[in-house]
Amino acid sequence: MKKTLAVLTLSTQVIFAQNIAQKLEKATKDLMESSGAIASNLSFYVADENGNFIYDYQGNKGLSTASTQKIFTAGAALETLGKNYTYKTTSGYSGTISGSTLNGNLFISSNGDPTLGSWRYENYKSESFKKKLIEAVKTLGIAKISGDLIIDDSYFDAQTIPGGWPWDDLGNYYGAGVWGVNWRENQFDININGTDFKSFSYPLEGVKWMNELKTGGSSDQSLIFTAPHSDVALINGTLPSGKTVTVSGATPNPPLQLGVEAMKWLKESGIDISGKVITNSQLQIEGKHTLDFPKNHTILTYESPTLDKIVYWFLRKSINLYGETLIKTLGKEKKGNSNFKSGVAFIKEFWKSKGINGNMINFADGSGLSPQNYVAAKAEVQALLYAKKQSWFEAYYDGFPTQDNGMKMKSGTMRDTKSFAGYHTAKDGKKYVFSIIINNYQGSGSSELQKILNILK
Repeated sequence: MKKTLAVLTLSTQVIFAQNIAQKLEKATKDLMESSGAIASNLSFYVADENGNFIYDYQGNKGLSTASTQKIFTAGAALETLGKNYTYKTTSGYSGTISGSTLNGNLFISSNGDPTLGSWRYENYKSESFKKKLIEAVKTLGIAKISGDLIIDDSYFDAQTIPGGWPWDDLGNYYGAGVWGVNWRENQFDININGTDFKSFSYPLEGVKWMNELKTGGSSDQSLIFTAPHSDVALINGTLPSGKTVTVSGATPNPPLQLGVEAMKWLKESGIDISGKVITNSQLQIEGKHTLDFPKNHTILTYESPTLDKIVYWFLRKSINLYGETLIKTLGKEKKGNSNFKSGVAFIKEFWKSKGINGNMINFADGSGLSPQNYVAAKAEVQALLYAKKQSWFEAYYDGFPTQDNGMKMKSGTMRDTKSFAGYHTAKDGKKYVFSIIINNYQGSGSSELQKILNILK
């Protein structure tokens, strides 16, 4: 009797899976026919929670993913670094303290904390770091500094932007580069009315603007162009007239920006500093010797939120800066080299070691902003299934947004690219893991792909 029941249960499951597969097949075919899309530009794979195959439409085919690439970076980081991993920003001094005078330099250094000064975390905002830095200096009785404020941004290599990122993206907030010292997520905001700048979220240090904005339309169609270390920024495109719009850009020199603000904090707190702000990257540009952080005179160690909190925002708000920082961190800590190629190589090796075919994961960065990422839908499903079995899964899963159709999934969007990857529990209790990617599609990618995925509901 038990054997008969087991056979009936298995038969029911097989018939049900076949029924779902048929519906997915029809919906996929309808999409391709109605849109005129080229069949080779779609990769779609669905499995149940145990990894049993349900539907496969070119699931092995690598396509440009956009931000679903982040599921690989997040998983590799959580397992390799640990969910309690924290970044550290330190302050120290060189020279000697005589009475209330520091005869030397004050230093700020970091190992690339991407959350330093971020507004997203309670107790970790810019005011928190400011308060702790001033307290650390005053605890030593220092009222005067004879030297300079040194920002040691040398922890990572000098390349702040991954190769392959489009120039159109670099100056916008989502195209911010990664530095050894990051500040306020390397983002600034401008309030613009028509074509006139009204205010900045904070004074942007040393930047001259070329404003080629025009008014027109009803939405923000502007682009900001900034390059690392550049003192010239360009903004063009269109903004609607008659109302103030907030446009966000990428800070061209975050270490310098932090240094200028910290110098102001010191002076406002009654601490006189005679010198100027110097960054190690600027010394490198000028062909001068960089200055080593005085580890024997550390006065402050400021820790970031734990990695599980960072991953939450990385996935939930798709913060590219976090992904590229994690790439550099993994490269530095696991391969001894912080360049992007080392970090990208590490996460590819990581996922190959978990059973994913290396031909299905050709990574170019850690965030998905590069059009040179090519990943197969089946590989994304395999990564999601692997994560589901790990102790860090709760932190991982928590970051996945709930999309318009009510499904828990990470989305990816770039020009002519749309993707979704995630988990869903249907009304009947069946659990699915899925990925769908489409390239070179001119229609309403998001709604059309969600319509297909709704079959799983």
